[in-house]
Amino acid sequence: MFELLALLAIVAVGCVVAGAIFVALLMAVKFAFKLVLLPFKLLLLPVLAILVIVKLGVLLAVGAAIAGVLVAIIVPIVIAAVLLAIPVALIAAVT
Repeated sequence: MFELLALLAIVAVGCVVAGAIFVALLMAVKFAFKLVLLPFKLLLLPVLAILVIVKLGVLLAVGAAIAGVLVAIIVPIVIAAVLLAIPVALIAAVT
């Protein structure tokens, strides 16, 4: 019975070691892959920077346009409300 328990312990330790070696090999392959692709990443970095700057410019332009449209819609409504409220306020002040 003790021999089977010892065999189970040896197999369990062996599986843990094999799993650790497998994970280490995967990390080494991942590192090698990243190291191989590093020059391409460095070549594409300026293109990515230009795309981000253009995207921010477009978003700011669209935001400014939307803000302008909202102001163009809200200001006349406020002016009309003030023009309608003035006579009501004068009548309320007199009575």
